[in-house]
Amino acid sequence: MANGFDRQKNILDFTLSSLLRRKWKNLALVFVYTLVVFLLASVMFFSYAIRREASLLLDNAPEATVQRILAGRHSPIPLAYVDRIKDIAGVHAVRGRLWGYYFDPVVGANYTLVVPESGAPEKGTIRVGAGVARARSLLAGDMIEFKTAAGDILELEARAFFSADSELVSSDLVLLSADDFLAISGGTADLVTDIAVGVRNPRELATVAEKIAARLPDTRVILREEILRTYDAVFNWRGGLLVIILAGAMLAFIILAWDKASGLGPEERREIGILKAIGWETSDVLLMKFWEGMTVSLSSFLLGLLLAYFHVFTAGSGLLAPVLKGWSVLLPEFRLVPYIDAAQVAALFFLTVVPYSVATIIPAWRASIVDPDSVMR
Repeated sequence: MANGFDRQKNILDFTLSSLLRRKWKNLALVFVYTLVVFLLASVMFFSYAIRREASLLLDNAPEATVQRILAGRHSPIPLAYVDRIKDIAGVHAVRGRLWGYYFDPVVGANYTLVVPESGAPEKGTIRVGAGVARARSLLAGDMIEFKTAAGDILELEARAFFSADSELVSSDLVLLSADDFLAISGGTADLVTDIAVGVRNPRELATVAEKIAARLPDTRVILREEILRTYDAVFNWRGGLLVIILAGAMLAFIILAWDKASGLGPEERREIGILKAIGWETSDVLLMKFWEGMTVSLSSFLLGLLLAYFHVFTAGSGLLAPVLKGWSVLLPEFRLVPYIDAAQVAALFFLTVVPYSVATIIPAWRASIVDPDSVMR
């Protein structure tokens, strides 16, 4: 090879011609490779994005939530407990909350009933989420029947609807007045569902929680960080479940890489022997095989990432959403905001691209160090 430039040009030209000579084999390889990267990247993108959405939504949640526990179950808590919590040092905001669930036999789904802290609907009216509106085919002014705790029928008018942009948290949501909520749930004015507590200094949160538990022994305190950890555990578990399901595809890819590492075919060995005979050095052969492997692996990796990005953030994750979102009659329809973790992408790169690239170089090195005459024979 005359000089460095001509040497590099000849290597690249021969790499392209080698890929084109075995184009159908390489295309099949790219298809399988891309499919594996697409499935793994889809799970990675979806689980990370939905965990990020959950963490952003919980930023507005109270630092601590106090619930009353009777016989091991969550029970309504006396509103008088608010005054007993206010006296604890470090607490700056305490309020009782009214919320619960209602099963609608018409659509076979649970609604989340909430009395907002401010701006509650007028008595006899409600504001509903997009999932409820779809399930009941509601228009503004339509009436929905609720069965009260006394067995009576309470008709409430759907006056307003939440926008589709908030469907992640409002799909099954029904906002109503305190009087209507108490009528449906059978509660009384001196009881609330739980108590939200705000703490001035986040570093004192654990201390405040201990004081609340000591002062009100029939309660438990749930911290916002605990809820975040629970969401992380749930989505990590679901993502891991999908990865296990995809283990068959991963196994096929591992077998494919192992087959590449086990040795070259007769045609490829003869090709390397000819290159050595016409003056190519071992480093030239290895560089040619490196570029050949990187062309296949990088193109498959980038194509798989692009397809996964489109699938998760544009097409609604049709293949993965039922598993990762969970099951619900009023499953929300929403598009995730693109969040990509660079560390996860790097891990996927080293898991897929690096092993295949190494698997293409090792057998080429073994063939290139053998005498060209014996290889061609």
